[in-house]
Amino acid sequence: MILEEAHDLLRDMSHDLVPTLLVRFGLIYALEDLCEKNTTSNVRFEFSSSIPTEKRYSEKFEMKLYFIVTELFNNIIKHSEAQKAQISLQEKNEHFVIIIHDDGKGFKTLKLNQIEGFGINRIRARIKKYKGSFSIASKENNGTTIKIQIPLSH
Repeated sequence: MILEEAHDLLRDMSHDLVPTLLVRFGLIYALEDLCEKNTTSNVRFEFSSSIPTEKRYSEKFEMKLYFIVTELFNNIIKHSEAQKAQISLQEKNEHFVIIIHDDGKGFKTLKLNQIEGFGINRIRARIKKYKGSFSIASKENNGTTIKIQIPLSH
């Protein structure tokens, strides 16, 4: 419990070091930049969005989503052995929708609760605070797809 609290405190402190791009230009622009920054010779991150780049949301909402996506990208880099990952953003039925897919090794979703270091439960809890939904579809040797939907009226 203490470790979780320390982790959350550290995360909150890191939120104070919010990327300038996020503050100045918004979530859509910052996530596109995050794809470019995370693309290496090992894995390519592709970005697509039907939301205009200049669209802005509340600062707190943008920060939370930015850090959730950052954590999910880190999981892809660390665990998936993917060569390609894609993120797509859209507004659909009054929801902000993020879909992240990778072509990595995947995993048995039944073992999800046993996987250490994934931070998935923390991400799920954050999304729940916004009354959103979070789903993971993965098969061994067949990649992983994560879908996040958050009501725009959060």
